[in-house]
Amino acid sequence: MRSALLLFFVMISAIHLTKEESCQASQMDTSPMTLNGEEEDNPEIQRQEMLLDVDEEELPDQLENDFSDDDDCDVSSTTSMAASSNVEEPISADVEGDLVERPALVSSLFPHMSPTLYFSTANERVELLPAEQRKLLKWKITTVTPNVVKNTISRSHFKATKKSHDWLGCWGHHMKSPGFNAIREFQKLNHFPGSFQIGRKDRLWRNLSKMQARFGKREFGFFPRSFILPQDIKLLRKAWEDGCKQKWIVKPPASARGIGIQVIHKWSQMPRKRPLLVQKYLHKPYLISGNKFDLRIYVYVTSYDPLRVYIFNDGLVRFASCKYSPSMKTLNNKFMHLTNYSVNKKNSEYQSNSDDKACQGHKWALKALWQYLGSQGINTTLIWEKIKDMVIKTIIASDPYVNSLVKMHVRSAYSCHELFGFDIMLDENLKPWVLEVNISPSLHSNTPLDVSIKGQMIRDLLNLAGFVLPSREDNEPSSSSASSSTSSLCGVVRERWRSDISTDEKVKRAFYLSQRFGDQEFCATILDVLTPDDVRVLAESEDELTRKGDFERVFPSHVSSRYLRFFEQPRYLNILLNQWEQKYWLSRSKAINLLRDLCEKRVHLGNLADSVHHWSSKSYHGHRSQLSRSSVMVSQRSDAEDEDLSDREVQSVTMSLPDMSLLSTVSLSPSPTSSSSLVSDSLPSHDDL
Repeated sequence: MRSALLLFFVMISAIHLTKEESCQASQMDTSPMTLNGEEEDNPEIQRQEMLLDVDEEELPDQLENDFSDDDDCDVSSTTSMAASSNVEEPISADVEGDLVERPALVSSLFPHMSPTLYFSTANERVELLPAEQRKLLKWKITTVTPNVVKNTISRSHFKATKKSHDWLGCWGHHMKSPGFNAIREFQKLNHFPGSFQIGRKDRLWRNLSKMQARFGKREFGFFPRSFILPQDIKLLRKAWEDGCKQKWIVKPPASARGIGIQVIHKWSQMPRKRPLLVQKYLHKPYLISGNKFDLRIYVYVTSYDPLRVYIFNDGLVRFASCKYSPSMKTLNNKFMHLTNYSVNKKNSEYQSNSDDKACQGHKWALKALWQYLGSQGINTTLIWEKIKDMVIKTIIASDPYVNSLVKMHVRSAYSCHELFGFDIMLDENLKPWVLEVNISPSLHSNTPLDVSIKGQMIRDLLNLAGFVLPSREDNEPSSSSASSSTSSLCGVVRERWRSDISTDEKVKRAFYLSQRFGDQEFCATILDVLTPDDVRVLAESEDELTRKGDFERVFPSHVSSRYLRFFEQPRYLNILLNQWEQKYWLSRSKAINLLRDLCEKRVHLGNLADSVHHWSSKSYHGHRSQLSRSSVMVSQRSDAEDEDLSDREVQSVTMSLPDMSLLSTVSLSPSPTSSSSLVSDSLPSHDDL
């Protein structure tokens, strides 16, 4: 009965999605790229075509709500667009012959693991794959795909596609959660469903304030006090009266590029006709040469379960173009109080900066800022560590929402990844504050400084993402029959898209999730018997780490176990990876050799010749005392489920622990916000830099 209901809802979702796609045929993505004739197979012509783009900063504020396209639309015949003013990485004709050639595929550290596509710098040439494989290199171009992404994928010989079923990657709008149902297992989109829970200003405040109420200001005291209007109007009025002569900054909750922002100090100046976020203004910022500034920090999440968070080691420093004054008379001067590039570029006194190493003009590289502050005797390492701490905690605040929606709407965890733009300000005491988080940070590159930082960041990000060539059968329309898991054109397995785990693995997960994790010695036993899925996840994480470029992985790390208590719900894979890092962070080669041996035996594929990696038979008796002390409620399994269990001991343990399906899918959306409300909320627009 339950299976029949599930099938019914899947059919209804598919019908609904099909109707939405049909209704939105008129909202097709536009692209200047050609798809026909010889030009399609010519990488050089394709690279030139990719330079044509819509200026990102001129895009409308609203976002696409759904992800759809029309196979009958000839993208090359769409409305012509002028070349943007973006500055791209130059390659002179006499240098072309001296480019270093790189292989198109990067081999895994481990046998029987998929190789990943390589994305090069402007000074490298990626070798051509065989024609049959090269046909698979298709990228979904949208109206917001930035030039820096287009140029990077073109160097790896990707072609734009107008088809909606056979692309491998897409850099586009965020969309409502049901739209993710259409993404196939081998495709990657640059968003997670539910990430707007930190991407909208009002949701960011709600979620961080909830964490602050639970864990205190010492752990979550890194964001200004905020109020959401009209709901919090009475609380704001009381705070206003208690703090006379304070400044407040008013922001629309889902806008960007400084639109609608104003600094006020009189109650009569307060807008009341629309939803607003009102924050206590940081009126004593740290100044450089008298100017206020903020930091754009790039944060990349490759996975939410397990959570893997990276932070780029460079970024941008954006200065207000007028010297700062605390006087109430200056509050209307946006060039003084706002640091947004789209605001300050309109000031005749704005000075650009093309040198990523120079401390000049109104935009610097983050590394240049650290060098400047270091020359002033400031401990920049301490500031950076505080920023990383804030980033981890903020991402964790979104965890329950994202994981809930991923389980509901995403076929494979492989399909989602996301770049976040954190805006951070330093106060006069050099304490960093999170101002907002952008889920579509601008990648517009109009100066060599932008190209230098964003170009490398995107190239490193795409390598980190780990794009894998699908099998021929995977790439066929979904109506085609299933194929063998070893029939990939690359001759590799499709382990990245595996989502099922065995009963034995469910038992192990349920056991560790049912325990209290105060005992480090007990937590370490999670590594005693590695199941096939354990090996797969650990090998994937080690592979990913070798492709990090100038990114730094901040979670998991050898010191990140302290963050596990901040998760609303414990997650087995987070515990596993954190214990792995604690054990092997000083002996990475030993960890790699261990996994290499296991992958050679195809353990990660579930090909077990013995019970060495069967957790229940190896560990159940050793942990019987922990089981007897557990106070977890027993979840009864259905007769149909019991019929599938061949191992009596596994069945016995399973009856003593929670059903893993319940642990992983039920009650993940924190009250009072329901999943339906998450899907229907409006999303923030693209920001600028």
